[in-house]
This record gives sequence, C-alpha cells and structure tokens, in this order.
Amino acid sequence: MSDGGLAVFDARHRALAHLWAVPLLFWGVTCGAQDFPSRPIRLIVPQAPGGGTDILGRNVAQKLGELLRQPAIVENRTGAGSLVGTEYVAKAPADGYTLLVGGIFNIVMNKVLIKNISYDPLRDFVPLGFTSAYPFVLLARSDLPVSNLAELVKYAKDRPGRLTYGSAGIGTLQHVWGTILFKSLGMDALHVPFKGAAAAHQEMMAGRLDLLFDNMSASKQYVQSGRLKGLVVSSAGRSGHLPEVPAINETGLAKFEGESWFGL
Repeated sequence: MSDGGLAVFDARHRALAHLWAVPLLFWGVTCGAQDFPSRPIRLIVPQAPGGGTDILGRNVAQKLGELLRQPAIVENRTGAGSLVGTEYVAKAPADGYTLLVGGIFNIVMNKVLIKNISYDPLRDFVPLGFTSAYPFVLLARSDLPVSNLAELVKYAKDRPGRLTYGSAGIGTLQHVWGTILFKSLGMDALHVPFKGAAAAHQEMMAGRLDLLFDNMSASKQYVQSGRLKGLVVSSAGRSGHLPEVPAINETGLAKFEGESWFGL
C-alpha cells in the first residue's frame, strides 16, 4: 500500500523506461564478463499466458533482447499461484541467463502466505531493477445489474454467497486483494480460482463469472470496449487510463489503496 498520491503507470512504457540500467546491472552480476550474454536469456513468467504478468514479461523481453543483442525468451512456468516458476529460478544457476519476473505477489506475498516456502526472496535472488507498477480495477460481467460499488454491495448482500469472484489462482494478488476488499465491504462472495487471469476474463465475458479484481494493464481493454464493467480502481484517485471509474476511497464505502509492482 502506498501513501500520498499513488501514481498510475502504463505497464509497457514504464517497463521500457527503466530497462536502460539492466545491461549495467548484468555486467556487475556476471563480474564484468566481456562476452555476456553469449547465448539467449530465459525470462521466466510464473503465471499463465495472457494475464498482466505475462503481458509485462513479453514487453520486457522484447526490449531486453534489443538492449543485450541476444534473444530474451519468455517461458511461462505456472502452478501453485506463482510458486512453481519462482522456485525454478531460485534453483537455477546464478549465471545471469535465467531471469524472473518478480513482484509483490511472489517476492513478498508468498513469503507471508506460504508456511514452508522453499526459497528466500532476499537470499536467492539478485534484484536487477524495477519495471512497472499499476493499480487494480474491480471488474463485473457486462450483464450484472449494477453500475457502481454501492449497487454491487447491495446486490451482494441481498444474495449472500451467490456472487462469484475469480482469480489467477489461490494465493495470487487477485485472490488476496479481492478477499480483503469484499470482506471490508461486508460482501459474501465465492472465490473461483483459475489457471491464469486470462481464463477468468473469458469466463466473465461468457457470463459465467461475476467479478474479478485484476490489474489495470490486463483489464483496461475490456472496460474500454464495454465487454466488462469497471466499478472502482485501487489507486488513490482516478486513473488517467480509466478516468470514468472512481477510486475505492472516493466512494466512502471502504478504505483500500494499492498497486501491484514488478521487477527483474
């Protein structure tokens, strides 16, 4: 959670803007080897294709390949939220050729939520740089008969336990933040985990899932096209990307402010 004015970033542009420092950081990590990199670099995305983390990873990989003059190949290693892919990188050789898209979900939250986690975020990873940060938006299927947060709360309380909300998997940020938000609103909704956020989006657009609290990067297109409704955003104020959608704090119904951050 942040204080003061929470900046809203476009994931692609912010990621590319910070990558200028990565070649220098690689130089330090690899002890200044003049032939680095001499082969393609693997960029491990610990979540499924099509979601915000995957979109970010592919944008970063493209620019990273241009900067280092070697291909940066995205590999989606999914499972147990983000645990499988993150553990894979933790056990990989420390030679600079296997990178992880890390963020609040796998570097911070897994350590807190998982009792016997096999990796130590501080010991097993070398931070190369910050790439992006953006808020979440609460999505509703287009035919759900609500148009704002107050109407959603009333609708949910009239139908306790009947609304469903999706996530990219148990323990993911969509799951944890969604649960926190709905509890703070006094809503009783059923969590439905999916194998990636893209699958949850598809279920919503098919009318089989009611709600999803997901990142702005992956969700903006669906709100702008009218395929899904955007009810509130998690930033301190309204987002320039979805200016018609109010901030949660603006509604007076709950106090919630947060952004998802990423790095290599």
